[in-house]
Amino acid sequence: MRFSKAYIFLFCVLFAALAVVFNTFPRSAYSELEKRELKRFPLFSPEKLLDGSFTSEVSSWFSDSEPFRDHFMALSMQIKDLIRMETGEENITFHATASDPEPESLEPTESTDAQEVQEDSTYNYENHITADENAKIANAGIIIVGTGEKVRALMAYGGTAKGCTGYARAANKYKDTFPDVNVYCMVIPTAVEYYCPDKVRKRTRPQRPTIENVINHLSPDVKPVDIYAALGEHADEDIFLRTDHHWAPLGAYYAAEKFAQVAGVPFRPLSDYERKVVHGYVGSMYGYSQDISIKKAPEDFVYYVPKGVSYTTTYTNYTIDENYHVIGMGRPYKGVFFYRFKDGSGGAYCTFMGSDTKITCVRTSTQNGRRLLILKDSFGNALPGYLFYSFEEVHVIDSRYFTKNMVDYVNENGITDILFANNIFKAYSSHTYSNYLRFLTQTGGIPKRTKPKGDSLQQVKPAAKDSITAPAATIPVAPKDSISSSF
Repeated sequence: MRFSKAYIFLFCVLFAALAVVFNTFPRSAYSELEKRELKRFPLFSPEKLLDGSFTSEVSSWFSDSEPFRDHFMALSMQIKDLIRMETGEENITFHATASDPEPESLEPTESTDAQEVQEDSTYNYENHITADENAKIANAGIIIVGTGEKVRALMAYGGTAKGCTGYARAANKYKDTFPDVNVYCMVIPTAVEYYCPDKVRKRTRPQRPTIENVINHLSPDVKPVDIYAALGEHADEDIFLRTDHHWAPLGAYYAAEKFAQVAGVPFRPLSDYERKVVHGYVGSMYGYSQDISIKKAPEDFVYYVPKGVSYTTTYTNYTIDENYHVIGMGRPYKGVFFYRFKDGSGGAYCTFMGSDTKITCVRTSTQNGRRLLILKDSFGNALPGYLFYSFEEVHVIDSRYFTKNMVDYVNENGITDILFANNIFKAYSSHTYSNYLRFLTQTGGIPKRTKPKGDSLQQVKPAAKDSITAPAATIPVAPKDSISSSF
């Protein structure tokens, strides 16, 4: 009886403590783990109270912004890691709560009548780095490779050799629209293509056939920038981040080098750059995978700043709402291209330009009459800094945020070269290439939208947006952004 009373007393104390914490402590406003803004307390109106939306929004705010949110999630991951079960099959570890989807779940979201591309590529990458590594499937099918300080998280790919033709059509349309402008098309492979162990290769599909399909659908006047081999030849270097869904700046360097060769512009070796490091970086894959091993394996975020070339950066910022719709645009202002982050910051990938929600124009001391426009997702953010020696001007526009008319923009800025640079997930997405086509015909200005419910207007923080879309194999559609400069 005494034991029973003591148990009840301790339970009541614990319950009371949790009640005090959840009801009186400051609410969380931003999740570093999930790389996103948390819900805010909604604005009150009699109409919202009568239709029930106010109480529903309060409930969402209360559950989404609990105090110490990231700490509780990390604790949950620790417990999940302790109770994972060994299957004994292929020496692969599955989390006890993880789903085990069949290969059918890899079906892509885009259909096309394109001819099947043969897989006997001129360059087929063979993984000699992690092929024999153990692996486990974490939250939503993310593949965790290896253990300890070299653990790596990979997002499975679900596209096929018939997909991604819309991306090629967009590049072709730009060449038709701008016949005197050089147009280039780059599809950026992701880390799973180079580091997926053989034991879980069935969980993802090859990316090379999709990339070849894009190249085969480009018009003769659009120049492909095939970086697949360039990355594969350096896969034993740190060209992809282990704890983030992006490539590493070094991978972008090799891609920029390949682009410069195709474009016929000068390019400098890494010795002409200053190496900078953010230590203790843990990126977006910690939140996506919800696997504590990623948290325990921070990495160095290494980037390179050009020396011996002067440049000025001008930004035009967009203001967006909680659904990432553009609702306002600021005036141009000058700023730095390379932002500095402290050691341990999870936002280090936003080193380049700070975020995606802006138009960027970099004017360099290079004098060759070449003016480049990069149309990109967040992978493309790491490219411009390597091209200041190569172009007189470098303009950067994100596939999600552009309200001007593209024809006017290209003509007014004397653009001579246009590079499409998107990771394969974004290139596969119909939203991406439909946006690029819309840019050509939209009249400019900020579209009128109904003001969102609640206090939702915001300027996205440098590490709070970017969602991963497109064919993914049981991949989580990342929380609205997973990194403000991101996929």
